[in-house]
Amino acid sequence: MNLPNKLTLLRVIMIPFFIVFLMMPLINADLFPNPVNDYIAFGIFVVASLTDLVDGKIARARNLVTNFGKFMDPLADKLLVCSALICLIELGRISSWMVIVIIAREFIISGFRLIAADKGVVIAASYWGKFKTTFQMVSVCMLILNIEAIKIATAIVVWIAIILTVVSLIDYIVKNKDVMRDN
Repeated sequence: MNLPNKLTLLRVIMIPFFIVFLMMPLINADLFPNPVNDYIAFGIFVVASLTDLVDGKIARARNLVTNFGKFMDPLADKLLVCSALICLIELGRISSWMVIVIIAREFIISGFRLIAADKGVVIAASYWGKFKTTFQMVSVCMLILNIEAIKIATAIVVWIAIILTVVSLIDYIVKNKDVMRDN
């Protein structure tokens, strides 16, 4: 178990704690009143997101890329973001259709990658996918903080994340359409 894999596991372990603090107003508002719980959830989300950035850099720099890491790193990232978005629906901070678009894209790309892997093809992350991830993470952070003064900016960042989600999906499909052909 190398350092990048430990960081990936740490990210997964942080998710339930993140969810508890984010959902605290619905669990027990007296224990942690807003915005205290939002700030704690925000801190956990930021630290977890940073482990996603750091584990990949360490793995590549030190040649510590493993099959476990290749599988768990993207899964941990999807669990973190999808958990956050689903909780944010419950809190009334994002529309469910937006979350459905984001989660559907993740399922489609994951399925696409499984088919490609079965054919011995590796589909690398594209720049569109990286931009999408960045905007999703920033939008989740802004939605967690739920600051009235930046509501318009938050809405703009969320819309950019949705647009990049769709653009990155189209980009993956167009660039890798041959994967879907039977040989």
